[in-house]
Amino acid sequence: MTAELKPPADLTIPAPGSTTAREVLSLAMRRLLVELGRIAARRVSPRLRGDHARFTALLRTLGRTGRGALASLVRRPTIGVLLRCLRDAEARGLASEALLVELMATACLELAAAGALPEPITLELLPPRIVSLAARRVVERPDGARRARFLSGQVVFERAEGPVVASLQPDPARFLAIVEGGPVLALADNNPISDFEAHPDKQGNQLDLGGQPAAAWRASLADTLARIEAHMPELRAEIDLFIHQVIPVGYDERTHLSASYLEDIGTVYMTLHPNAMTMTEAVIHEFSHNKINALFELDAVLENAFHPLYRSPVRPDPRPLHGVLLAVHAFLPVARLYERMIEDGAPGSEHPDFRRRYAQIIGKNREGAAVLLEHARPTPIGAGVLEEIRRWDAHFASRSSI
Repeated sequence: MTAELKPPADLTIPAPGSTTAREVLSLAMRRLLVELGRIAARRVSPRLRGDHARFTALLRTLGRTGRGALASLVRRPTIGVLLRCLRDAEARGLASEALLVELMATACLELAAAGALPEPITLELLPPRIVSLAARRVVERPDGARRARFLSGQVVFERAEGPVVASLQPDPARFLAIVEGGPVLALADNNPISDFEAHPDKQGNQLDLGGQPAAAWRASLADTLARIEAHMPELRAEIDLFIHQVIPVGYDERTHLSASYLEDIGTVYMTLHPNAMTMTEAVIHEFSHNKINALFELDAVLENAFHPLYRSPVRPDPRPLHGVLLAVHAFLPVARLYERMIEDGAPGSEHPDFRRRYAQIIGKNREGAAVLLEHARPTPIGAGVLEEIRRWDAHFASRSSI
């Protein structure tokens, strides 16, 4: 997989005209395409054999005539998260056949909603609901449904009482466009591991608007994206490339706790905060995790990523170098945004609190970079990431008095 991957020179903060993030994402999606094709080789129970055979036949047809449709399919986090969780489902305590049932139904619905099914397909085993980003809708399995027939632009559930045609029209109450062409605020989530949380101050990432209207969430996120566009347009373009959906997970006036998952590239989990810069930091932070998670799909990056533990500049608990790398990689572009806003004379950037926060971010980044650069043993690919961190660390060391 890494044979086509070069050590990235600007995966942390993109240079003008950079294609690094696009190339990393493309290779990560290529890995998923291979894994989707390997569904055909999975051993399944007798009850699933019919659906499995029909689904793998569909994949073979698309492999010959619809490679573009397959590529679009695996880019959707509704598909990617299920495929990645299937890798080690039992070790996670997940039922692999239930995941496979949901994956097949979700793939068929996404293809149907996109008008990309070359032929109808029937599935008899169905999950209780199917989340579709192509349709921007959640399709609930009707009571008594015996099977579903998926066609381009249509899904029909067959019941003894008669067929039920599911609507594939967008549901604006559950999938809200933040800005045209960008990610959506999604009030539905099919991540099977969203309850898992690595941060000691959080308990999972359950969908929750936190008592705030969806319009307030949308306005805050739109403001954040506009700020990034104004001062770091290259980074803003990468956000649209990677991020499909923002999942709301609460509101807190005192702190902000966001999250992302290695398995769920394309999704960020956010709490709403009244401070505009706090929200902007969080979006950049979680997007950056998505970006480096795509690289982790292709390469270990660090040979000593998980042992031993070191003090983290941004977490109260000791962290492996993997976690320190995540923090520094995410906060360097945050520092760059503050720097650009100061250089551009953005309103509020002259305020002492803004300057103090900028200095604090630089200090934490320098502390984390020092740990990484002293102790990390990078792979050849990881050496490119660390060299970029070294460059930006030196840059901010010389600019800390701005």
